[in-house]
Amino acid sequence: MNNRLQDADYALFRAEVEDAIPLDTEIAEPFRERPKPIPRPRVEEAPVEDPQLLSESEVETHDYLVFMRPGLQKRVLLSLQRGQIEPSLELDLHGLRVNHSGSLLQTFLADCAARRVRCAKIIHGKGRGSENRQPVLKCKVNYWLRLRPDVLAFCSAPRFDGGTGAVYVLLRNPEKAKRRR
Repeated sequence: MNNRLQDADYALFRAEVEDAIPLDTEIAEPFRERPKPIPRPRVEEAPVEDPQLLSESEVETHDYLVFMRPGLQKRVLLSLQRGQIEPSLELDLHGLRVNHSGSLLQTFLADCAARRVRCAKIIHGKGRGSENRQPVLKCKVNYWLRLRPDVLAFCSAPRFDGGTGAVYVLLRNPEKAKRRR
């Protein structure tokens, strides 16, 4: 029975390939050089916007704040988020008015640059005491920090250090900025 199956399969194969034309040679085609690959066109990145052109309405403020300048390594931001980079100075804006807190923040960041501080903590509060229970200072701090070229990254502090009511700010080393010029 096994032999009859093979004969039937062979007969079916012969019937299917009877009109096939055999190849002239049994030698493989000789090697020929392939053309060089044509690279894909690069997608142009969006130009780096002037931070002064950033409007406050373009900045979204979520419960957890996170911002990182292009070129900063992700592991550095991750260390900042985990609280592994300890803040050297702290500013408490909690409960202050917007106009007063803006000038305090500018003075604080200038002081951080003078002291060569790498990481600072800014407490803005969660906004539960403000009108409509919306975080006014949190939105402003989120916007103001993005405008500063000396701010490399910032993120909401870990739970043990204020959580979403504070931010850790990673600042540019002022010595490196002088060397690049």
